[in-house]
Amino acid sequence: MTAYNCEGMRYVKVLFAGILILSAQMLSAQTDKSEVRKGNREYRKGEFKEAEIDYRRALVKDSLSFAANYNLACDLYRQEQYDEAGNYMKKIADQAAASARESDYYYNLGDIALAKQDYKGAVDAFEKALLLNPGDMDAKENYVYAKMMLQNQQNQQNQDNQDNQNQDQNQDQDDQNQNQDQKQNDQNQDNQDQKQNDQNQDQNNNQDQRNDQDRQNQSPQQQDAKISPQAAQQMLQAIQAREKETQDKVNREKAAAMKSRQKEKNW
Repeated sequence: MTAYNCEGMRYVKVLFAGILILSAQMLSAQTDKSEVRKGNREYRKGEFKEAEIDYRRALVKDSLSFAANYNLACDLYRQEQYDEAGNYMKKIADQAAASARESDYYYNLGDIALAKQDYKGAVDAFEKALLLNPGDMDAKENYVYAKMMLQNQQNQQNQDNQDNQNQDQNQDQDDQNQNQDQKQNDQNQDNQDQKQNDQNQDQNNNQDQRNDQDRQNQSPQQQDAKISPQAAQQMLQAIQAREKETQDKVNREKAAAMKSRQKEKNW
């Protein structure tokens, strides 16, 4: 089965009795040995949860154990807990650089990155593994695969960016068209309002002209009928004065008649 299908994680089979380049402090930490070996047996049988428990027990006794940290990372990978697996790998980066398993360390980092679809990280990790072990065919296959996936990912991102850019441009064009349509509608409405105002003005002017013509066609008596309030007041006063004059005349005539009758009676 090919390594890039995530079947190639490499774990430490024994407790590194042969890693002579580790520090004396590391070599003296042997209290985790039985737990790591037990975890390895369970790991080989596919009992990953049980193996995880034993690796964690080993770390309780010796948190710096390279084998316990490394194999726990491999076990968590098998359980698809990729982020936590990567964290345990990072804890032993310095120790891996001082061990004979450095190429396997980077190989496993690459597998974890592949599982997370971090193709750039996978390419970098497999490249380091190949520099340390050029004959590692699994690392070569995974490197080629990761590089291909990285290129596809970048192409997809570029396509998505182009699509987003085109979508933004289309949206801008739509907005411009809408603004132009609104502007045209406003202009049409203004023209319609102006036309209506002109029509109303023409109607008013025509009405005024008809009124003037009607006034011109009226008889002098009709024109005189339309007098000002001041003229009406003067006319009223004149009428009242004539009425008073007439009344006074009537009264004088009555007085003269009565005087004449009295003379006749006395006689």
